[in-house]
Amino acid sequence: MRKVICLICSLNITPALASGLYLYEIGTDDIGLAGAGQAARAQDASTLFTNPAGMTMLPDSMLTIGAQVLYGDASYRLDDDARLSGNSPGNVISWFPGGSAFYTQRLSPVLSAGIGFYGNYGLGLHFGNWAGENLIKDSTLLAVTLMPALAWQATDTLSLGAGVGINYGLLKLKRGGGDEQTDHDWALNGKIGALWQFTPQTRAGLTYTSRTNYHFNVNTTVRLDQLNNSPSWTLPIAATVNTPQQLMFSLFHQLDARWAVMGDAGWQDWSDYSNSEITAAGSRVGDNGRLRDTWHLALGTQFRLTADWTLNTGVAFDSSFYRNQQDTSLTMPSGDTWRWGIGARYQLDPDSSIGAAFEYAHIESSRVASPLINGEYDNPALYFFGVNYSRTF
Repeated sequence: MRKVICLICSLNITPALASGLYLYEIGTDDIGLAGAGQAARAQDASTLFTNPAGMTMLPDSMLTIGAQVLYGDASYRLDDDARLSGNSPGNVISWFPGGSAFYTQRLSPVLSAGIGFYGNYGLGLHFGNWAGENLIKDSTLLAVTLMPALAWQATDTLSLGAGVGINYGLLKLKRGGGDEQTDHDWALNGKIGALWQFTPQTRAGLTYTSRTNYHFNVNTTVRLDQLNNSPSWTLPIAATVNTPQQLMFSLFHQLDARWAVMGDAGWQDWSDYSNSEITAAGSRVGDNGRLRDTWHLALGTQFRLTADWTLNTGVAFDSSFYRNQQDTSLTMPSGDTWRWGIGARYQLDPDSSIGAAFEYAHIESSRVASPLINGEYDNPALYFFGVNYSRTF
């Protein structure tokens, strides 16, 4: 029995039950810039999410709302020698919606406040009627955040900001035979930021976001009928899902009246997942240090085409959180990722504007090493389509 349990655990389904992605994209102009300059731009109310200190640079009151849809192309193909023979899942991601809303208000010449509602973590995976449907058929994590924040202009050149994230996570797991489990959890995290205005044209931002811990409990019965002499048993699963703590440093420089350039350097503490444990039949099993910290770099430009039109474009690179792309998780297809974005903003009138953006993310191939379901995600890709609206009052 212990050997069978360890085989199930080697799928790494549980620490990755989140089936989630930590996204920079929340339906704002950052999509078209591939996130470049996000902690230093401070051009609309969504700066509450990227760097709350940037609220001191906004008008007296501002509203920004965004909507996006993600399309994923991530097909999983079982190897011919996988112990579970049968159909491969095919594309497991497909369409997934998202969005955000932010409002900021200047309280005094040096103090601003705001509130944001957004979802930047989670994903839905659909494996369908495949050979391993008794292990997992569908997995969905929805995580949304309500964040109140304050910003203080400490000096003529330095602003500081902080926010508290009130996070709600919902996990749904479906297996073959109509077995479906649902759990939810509330969690808190924090965000602090600083913004330095070196000159009227040049500024830098630094943001720290603390980790968020969701605790989900799902009790399911696993039956591997395809395996000879395989037993049926109840597998109690307790999953601690950690969205990682992270640092982001950004620069923004206005070259002239038409051109601006910006960039990022960031770090995410994905190795915290290596401390996650699962409980299987009363025994605790770790994930064997499969994950590592990641690094992020981005460059972007803005070009003012006319008095009403502004064009955005950017490119970004994020390193893989897997130590070995030959030993990854079935429910977290990921690897080194390149992202290219393009977008535009149109000024409707002196107080309001609309924007639209597209981003393409190319992800390195990854393999699942478990002999039960060994196979490969071959160069997954993500496509983001976003629209947004901003208004000052």
